[in-house]
Amino acid sequence: VQLQASGGGLVQAGGSLRLSCAASGSTFSSYTMGWFRQAPGKEREFAAAILWGGGFTYYASAVKGRFTISRDNAKNTVYLQMNSLKPEDTAVYYCAANPGRGYRNRYDYDYWGQGTQVTVSS
Repeated sequence: VQLQASGGGLVQAGGSLRLSCAASGSTFSSYTMGWFRQAPGKEREFAAAILWGGGFTYYASAVKGRFTISRDNAKNTVYLQMNSLKPEDTAVYYCAANPGRGYRNRYDYDYWGQGTQVTVSS
């Protein structure tokens, strides 16, 4: 599985962005998909995940209520809608895929996209 993330950019606090992650490969629909983020000098952290069927989603407490993860298996794409952005959301955002071992631990994910920068100004 190859992943290509896009949609990052510079936005003012309170604004919105929508990240996309396009996947190659016919087995996309069987993977749990996650979004992680890494701020400068910090560890990569879990943000959101969605199970293969799309019926179950999980969020880090820092983003719950503001971010929404979704997927379109017909388009091999997962999305992260980010609303009410805050300066502390500034980070490189990575999409990742795993075959269903879990969803919160980054070491459960086998495949990673290249990352897309999100910068939120105050």
